[in-house]
Amino acid sequence: MSDATTRSSPAAPSGAAGPRHAPGRALTSRPAAALGAVLVVLGALASLFVGAASLTPADLLAVRSLDDRAVELLLVSRGPRLLALLLAGSAMSVAGLLMMHLTRNRFVSPATAGTVEWAQLGLVVATVFLGASSVVGRMLVAVVAALLGTWLFLRLLRRLVLADALLVPLVGLMLGAVVSGVATGIAYQADLLQVMSAWTAGDASGIIAGRFELLWLVVGALVVAWWQADRFTIAGLGEGASVSLGVDHGAVVRLGLVVVAVVTAVVVVVVGAIPFLSLVVPNVVTLVVGDDIRRALPVTAVVGAAFVLLCDVVGRLLIHPYEIPVGTVAGVAGGAIFVVVLLRLRRGATA
Repeated sequence: MSDATTRSSPAAPSGAAGPRHAPGRALTSRPAAALGAVLVVLGALASLFVGAASLTPADLLAVRSLDDRAVELLLVSRGPRLLALLLAGSAMSVAGLLMMHLTRNRFVSPATAGTVEWAQLGLVVATVFLGASSVVGRMLVAVVAALLGTWLFLRLLRRLVLADALLVPLVGLMLGAVVSGVATGIAYQADLLQVMSAWTAGDASGIIAGRFELLWLVVGALVVAWWQADRFTIAGLGEGASVSLGVDHGAVVRLGLVVVAVVTAVVVVVVGAIPFLSLVVPNVVTLVVGDDIRRALPVTAVVGAAFVLLCDVVGRLLIHPYEIPVGTVAGVAGGAIFVVVLLRLRRGATA
């Protein structure tokens, strides 16, 4: 697996593709984190008090018992939805940061490497062929499928010689399209297309107490990512540099892929796919604070959570009292941001 990563590096580090370590930008990490934290607080407040059912701070201040309608709405619906969006946004953004470094390509993420589509295929297979009725059982199969799919993506890159860094994610997108077609075909035969739509389009409207707790698993994945942050940073320099610094490059890459697979599968199971999140947020953050993962990881987590929260609030306001899925809003906003980032990277590469 380590060979797959290093073999793909000729397509990755050229120009704007490979992560560039910029210690001089470290001074801006605290302001960036502070701005992200402010956006998270504002988004959290809006998430709690915006929706089809009326809930205001005055309602909470007027509560006289735990049986009050405002308390029930907060604990059963708005609170769990807020926590789920915070966890999903931060975890998927960090997963994108790890993928970007481990593949040494700024345009590779769980969304462009086929990881999300493999997780969706795992869910379909678990439901149709394995008879997995529990959420945990489907999640475990999705983790295995996501891990296998990401490994296959890296093995495929090992056999390809790509002259342009942009061709690397295109390979992942094509592979993901094939896998998605297979999953859709199986779901169609089993009359599960409506169920599958919940996994392919991020939608937080159905998240309530009892249906989001699985997301707490991503906290463990984030802790592992933080614990091994220095090793992940070194692995992003390539196998040669890793070996010279005493780091087992292959073991670090495998650990990173496990973290990415777990995060992706859990988020897809609970919330669904959120387009561009794992691609845009790490690119924006590393352009500002540099590529040291220990420094960039907390900022990436905060900005990712803020991005998802704000997209969800916008989706709830645009056609109030109805709502647009958070994945749809994130796809539009993330696509626009990615075009800007891509143009900036291209200008930097040709300067």
